[in-house]
Amino acid sequence: MSRVGKAPIVVPKGVQIKVDGAHVVVKGPKGELDCDIDAEMTLVQTDGELRVTRPSDQPRHRAIHGLTRSLIFNMVQGVTEGFSKTLELQGVGYRAQMQGKELSLALGYSHPVNVSPPEGVEFEVEGTTRIIVKGLSKQAVGQAAADVRKLRPPEPYKGKGIRYEGEYVRRKSGKAGKAIGAVA
Repeated sequence: MSRVGKAPIVVPKGVQIKVDGAHVVVKGPKGELDCDIDAEMTLVQTDGELRVTRPSDQPRHRAIHGLTRSLIFNMVQGVTEGFSKTLELQGVGYRAQMQGKELSLALGYSHPVNVSPPEGVEFEVEGTTRIIVKGLSKQAVGQAAADVRKLRPPEPYKGKGIRYEGEYVRRKSGKAGKAIGAVA
């Protein structure tokens, strides 16, 4: 049995989980999330916890078991605490600022780059070089952060670009100079 799939999902107070066939709706203090799960997975709700069970040990069922549990767990965590990812800008003249709900970035291009947040996601700017992407859905927050990072990914020679907080960028040495006395 899947180690992830067999772990129960603890449902905190104030969170309601409604299962309608293969459609799961999770309501909590921060909002509401919903998703469709595989119809063959069954959800058993007892006092204060939820368990995901699979019908057989077929490889397909075993693969989907842990995934289904993780999706529902992330929805419960999203409506109670929410998710966030932090991006850092590194480079001379690279900066971020908010213009209403839109994010305006100076990334070394001849023009500022404006990014509108997708539905359910919001941006925050700390200082001028830190961007915080917040939202209820783990997938939506991760995708929005990846889309912003894609505008100027970190390059290996000078390390300039947008990177995740704590991301290590392996640096390259660059061109080697000409050898002294080498024949051209």
